[in-house]
Amino acid sequence: MSTYVPPGWPSQVHPPGTDRFVDTALAWLLELVPPEYRRYGVLRRYPIALARMARHHVHASVEAAREGFRTARVDLGDVVPPHGVESVLDAYRREGARLVSLLQGIELVETALRGLAEPDDPAHRRPFTPKL
Repeated sequence: MSTYVPPGWPSQVHPPGTDRFVDTALAWLLELVPPEYRRYGVLRRYPIALARMARHHVHASVEAAREGFRTARVDLGDVVPPHGVESVLDAYRREGARLVSLLQGIELVETALRGLAEPDDPAHRRPFTPKL
């Protein structure tokens, strides 16, 4: 029997409810944040906190890519030839799509981690419920 995971679930993370879910989620999330975050034991003890920080970090990257895309023509128009500006915009398009997809994966993993929290935990918002 296979375990359901929603579309966009990161392939590096085992499905919720399996033995290695939390371990693989933790390893994957640590890859998405700056390396300095590994120094904080609290993030290993509370993977929900790490997921939240990863979500904020990647969300900021999405916003930065959007701002860079919006301003690239004006900021680079005098110093980069038109074909170079188009290449920069293409890089922003590709990276933006990758970051948005990554953010969606983080949100799914965070939701699943919250599903493991106790229902009376104030941080518990919406449990992960597999659909058949």
